[in-house]
Amino acid sequence: MPVAAAAASMRGIESAGARPAARRLGRVLVGRRRRAALLLLALAYTAAMLMLAMFGDEGLVADGGVVEAALRRRVSPAPPGSVYRSHLVFERLIPEMCAFISRPNPLVTSHYKKIGKQWKPCISKKLTESELPSSNGFLVVEANGGLNQQRISICDAIAVARILNATLVTPAFHLNSVWRDSSKFGDIFDEDHFIESLRKHVKVVKELPEDVSLRFDHNISTIPNMRTKAFSPPSYYLQEVLPKMLDLGAVRIAPFSNRLAHSVPSDVQALRCLANYEALRFSESIRILAENMVDRMIKRSSLTGGKYDMVAFSCCIYAGDSKERNAMENARERSWRGKFHRPGRVINPEANRRNGRCPLTPLEVGMMLRGMGFDNTTSLYVASGKIYNAEKYMTPLRQLFPLLQTKQTLATSEELALFKGHSSRLAALDYTICLHSEVFVMTQGSNFPHFLMGHRRYMYGGHAKTIKPDKRKLVQLFDNPNIRWDRFKHHMQDMRRHSETKGFGLRKPHESIYNLPMPDCMCQEAEA
Repeated sequence: MPVAAAAASMRGIESAGARPAARRLGRVLVGRRRRAALLLLALAYTAAMLMLAMFGDEGLVADGGVVEAALRRRVSPAPPGSVYRSHLVFERLIPEMCAFISRPNPLVTSHYKKIGKQWKPCISKKLTESELPSSNGFLVVEANGGLNQQRISICDAIAVARILNATLVTPAFHLNSVWRDSSKFGDIFDEDHFIESLRKHVKVVKELPEDVSLRFDHNISTIPNMRTKAFSPPSYYLQEVLPKMLDLGAVRIAPFSNRLAHSVPSDVQALRCLANYEALRFSESIRILAENMVDRMIKRSSLTGGKYDMVAFSCCIYAGDSKERNAMENARERSWRGKFHRPGRVINPEANRRNGRCPLTPLEVGMMLRGMGFDNTTSLYVASGKIYNAEKYMTPLRQLFPLLQTKQTLATSEELALFKGHSSRLAALDYTICLHSEVFVMTQGSNFPHFLMGHRRYMYGGHAKTIKPDKRKLVQLFDNPNIRWDRFKHHMQDMRRHSETKGFGLRKPHESIYNLPMPDCMCQEAEA
């Protein structure tokens, strides 16, 4: 009914003394108007979504710009922290960050220790030595993933061999589609040292004996593969794997990453630590170069009066143009071949950022560290693989920390030639340098930083300084281009203090021993 006609009808009804009916009709009309308005908004929102789907992030062109602006006003803004605005914060704060000079901080001393009882490695006290019984057969595993995922596989394989009373063949490394490293066990780790360190607890051999190998036509892929679920308990290996091993003489488990539960008997936990912290030593070529790089890093820091700190990150592009977005999409397809386009898979980059799941960019790392009190005399070492468009994205970090070092600045091209094309060997160099740093900063959540945190706890009595920032809080702060330097600095320093108090930690039953070696592999002793 047209509005004008409805108004005339209402006046006629009122004159007849039917006011209640008029009020009901008025409410109906108001309701219709509201529904019409909601419908228009819904249509506008739908139109906006359709246009964005058709035109993408580039928006509408020419005289369509007014329409685009009107449509965007009707769409609810993204929740705080969803959108990458860190570059705007950087532009606002860069003058004050560059002028900022840190006061001396008592926490910026090498491996600060708390007063009281100290924790020290005590694996030997937790492992009983006895003559090994006759082996039940051979265990063949395939370690998959990058360097530290391979470490998990190796250490868990030692533990499973102990559970099965089996002889372990030094793990083969899967040629991963992402890392594409063809290195063998002996190229990365000192194989003889590994075997000797474990000989009193688990028998390890470099390859299957001739008679067993012949049984499987000298091809380990013909050995029956036990497709084991992740985090399987010891009971699974005793009930399902051991009978097969006794029957065939050898079993194979591939892939083997994270195939043993976190919660296992104490002697098995101690064996994991023995494998990880004592037996797994890098090969001689890696050790020599890594030690030289550590010495050069310390020397360069002392010459400039700087502190030797460490920042590790995986470069992530959030504000790039269409060319960069296409490059990232192509890289995902090359490495993961459709993983991100499977039916039913939903990817929400904005939610990932809000939830703190995105690695920090070099620019964000620089602002965070400057706010935490590290000034331009601090020597940083950046541990990473190849960084996309490195010159562009590393410039802000170098601007804030001119004493920045990488593998390429600490080692010559001749020294790195042996490692070219071998990502795990290059990661081993990063790992060693990070291990000996005064401060280690986590900026992403892969196996690399978690392994390092555990190793540093083991080496430094549980008190190695590790900064693990609250990335959920960070993205909220980086989302405010108008934030003042004093307020930003206050939040960063509070985050640093809170993070450093968390450096010490005891493992709970279902947590990883590789991240928290206390109390399974360390003992508390009274301070001398």
